[in-house]
Amino acid sequence: MSGAVGTEAASGALRGVAEASALDGSAAASPTPLLVPDEYLFDGLPEFWFALVLGTLAAYVALDGFDFGVGMWYATRDDEHDREQFLAAFGPVWDANEVWLVAFGTTLLGAFPAAYAALLSEHYLLALGAVAALLFRGVAPELREQREDQRWRRACDRLFVAGSTLSPLLLGTLVGSWVFGTGTLSLPAILTGVGLIALSLTTGAAYLAVKTAAPLRDELTRYGQFATAGYLAGVVVLLAVLFALDPRGITTDLLSAPVLAIVLGSVGLGVGGVALARRERHREWFASTLGLAVLLGLLVAVLLYPEVYPATGLTVTDAAVSPIALNLMTILGLPVLVLVGGYFVYLYSVFGGTVESEGYGG
Repeated sequence: MSGAVGTEAASGALRGVAEASALDGSAAASPTPLLVPDEYLFDGLPEFWFALVLGTLAAYVALDGFDFGVGMWYATRDDEHDREQFLAAFGPVWDANEVWLVAFGTTLLGAFPAAYAALLSEHYLLALGAVAALLFRGVAPELREQREDQRWRRACDRLFVAGSTLSPLLLGTLVGSWVFGTGTLSLPAILTGVGLIALSLTTGAAYLAVKTAAPLRDELTRYGQFATAGYLAGVVVLLAVLFALDPRGITTDLLSAPVLAIVLGSVGLGVGGVALARRERHREWFASTLGLAVLLGLLVAVLLYPEVYPATGLTVTDAAVSPIALNLMTILGLPVLVLVGGYFVYLYSVFGGTVESEGYGG
């Protein structure tokens, strides 16, 4: 009797070992999931998307910024041939340049929806005004071609210039309010808007110098040098105001090594750009003005981080969406941004020549 009991116990033990082995084998055979709900694809993914958000903003300031500049310099032209040249210079690319504003809003909403909601809800009048100015700038050249009447065309021209001027002013003020955590009409925010106007005038003059021929090119080159000096002077004034008012204790950040490096780099690019313009190296000058826009975007990122919305104290980590949502955005959205970037390289290679009023030259 005891032998039978022992045999049965041994058999049960063997079955238990076999079942455990089967479970271990099943676990080993099951594939590791691509997306773990509570884990990022890699460490620092929220910070990566923070950099991507500010990168799209810098791209927009650089590319649509020279469109704004073209629109503002348009006000200096009385000759119809010159005006047609200006419109032809940026006509093939300005619609595409606005894609980067859409990309900025989309990435901010997708990665940091709380910051997106706070920014627009607290500064909705600025945002609405900027959208209206962009709309006016966009429709004015189209309306201009609908009638041959000179009074009509002049009215459309004034609308075009107004939209091109108000757009960077309002967008810059919005960015300043965001970064400095101040009210909508605070002095630092308004100075940021004025600074963006000066930067747009700089990039616009350099772009037109690439796209046009002498003597118009020489005149725009002189204008661009004054605009560069105005932008650098505006940076100095803004820094002085920030040191005096110290919004959200920003003085410490302004004295940090990254900020000092960006400011010195901006001065170097500005002075170097003027030297290039005087030597008639217009493409290199234009590239240096785009570098100023990139450094501005980098400065915004440095002053914000680790917060993404200083007014409420939202940090990058706190404001980020769930790991699985951010992982999906990375897998699905990042290739789209790469394709968009490739398309822009192609677009600017096609429309790289100088222009006449009737179209592109060589």
